[in-house]
Amino acid sequence: MNEQDLFELKEDVEEAKQKVSELKGERQALMKQLKEEWDCDTVEQAEEKIKKMESEIGTFSEDIETGMEQLKDKLEK
Repeated sequence: MNEQDLFELKEDVEEAKQKVSELKGERQALMKQLKEEWDCDTVEQAEEKIKKMESEIGTFSEDIETGMEQLKDKLEK
């Protein structure tokens, strides 16, 4: 390895350090947003909240479907 190779390697390392720093900042911003908007401290908590919301949506959809069928029956009578 010559001096030029070492210099290029040093530049690559510095760029990687910069990228890591940027990604850490983005992660912090996203975690803050997760906490503020969804009251979740971890991604796992957010995933659990999503599962619960999906279940609730399914229940609501079933309730709406049942209500629509009942309404249709009443209108046909």
